[in-house]
Amino acid sequence: MSLTTLGLELPTDPRWVNIAEMNIGDILIDHAYCEQKAASSCISLIVSYSDKETLVETLTPVVAEEWGHFQRVLKELRKRNIPLGRQRKDLYVNQLRSRLRRSTGDQNEQLMDNLLINALIEARSCERFKLLSEHIADEGLQKFYRELMISEAGHYRNFIELAETYLPAERVRERWKEFLAVEADIMANLEVRGDRMH
Repeated sequence: MSLTTLGLELPTDPRWVNIAEMNIGDILIDHAYCEQKAASSCISLIVSYSDKETLVETLTPVVAEEWGHFQRVLKELRKRNIPLGRQRKDLYVNQLRSRLRRSTGDQNEQLMDNLLINALIEARSCERFKLLSEHIADEGLQKFYRELMISEAGHYRNFIELAETYLPAERVRERWKEFLAVEADIMANLEVRGDRMH
C-alpha cells in the first residue's frame, strides 16, 4: 500500500515508527480509541443519513469491523497487562474537522465532507499500519498491523465510493484534492509523538 495508492501527499515522518515502537503500549491505547471512534463515526453517519440506503448498507458492516478491531487491540493490551486508560485528545482529527468542515445548507455537500474526512483518517491509519507492519520487531504485531492495513484500505475506498454515489465524481475529486492539501499541511506541522496513532 503506497502513498500514491492512498492519495496522501505527505509521508509520515520516518522518525515516528521508531518512536512508536519504543512506546508501543501508548500506541495500542491510542489505537484502541481510534477504532472505537471509527465505529462511532460510521454509526453517526448511518443515523444522520438513514434515508440513504446505499450508505446504510455499506457502512453497517464497517461498524462491525471497526468494533472488531477495537476488541482485537484490547486483546493485544491484555497480553501486555496494559490497562486501556483514558481517551486522549486526537489533535490530528480535531484539526481535520475544524479546517475541513464547512457550514452549508446543502445536505449532500455536508455528507461528502463527512465521508471524505473519514476517508482521510482511514488512509492515514492505513499508511501508519503499513509502517508498523514493516518496521517493528514484534512479529505478532507485524502480522496484526498488516491485516488491519488491508482492512483500512477497504474502508478508505468505501468512503470515497459513497461520496461519488451521492455527488458527481468530478466534484468529489475536486474536494478530495483540497482535503489532501490541508491534511499534508496538518501533518507537516504536527509534533512527532510516540503516544498517538496519528
